[in-house]
Amino acid sequence: MKIKPVRTEKEYQRALKRINEVMDCDKGTPEWDELDILVTLLEAYESIEYPIGLPDPISAIEYELDCRGLRVRDLTSCIGSFSTVVAVLEKREPLTLEMIRRLHDNLDISADILIQRYDLVS
Repeated sequence: MKIKPVRTEKEYQRALKRINEVMDCDKGTPEWDELDILVTLLEAYESIEYPIGLPDPISAIEYELDCRGLRVRDLTSCIGSFSTVVAVLEKREPLTLEMIRRLHDNLDISADILIQRYDLVS
């Protein structure tokens, strides 16, 4: 097992190929250790070369609604009147700091996501 850092796309593809070869190995074997190391190397490479940004705040809110089986009306305790909720979800009105705090506290949506800038619809 000779493992080297993954710094290029070619090395990335080679490591992916090797992962596929040892994917079904038994736990506790040298191949299992190799697989563990290769996966760690690829995760590091992907985080640099293919970063996944944070979701847009409104998309995050909609995702939480969907995951929790909530309705738009259920957001009134966090955002305000039903018409304000609709305006925020349609990106006609921005989230306020107080809305962000309540969404974070009640739906456990990361404040890092909620405070991001996003374009409003004119």
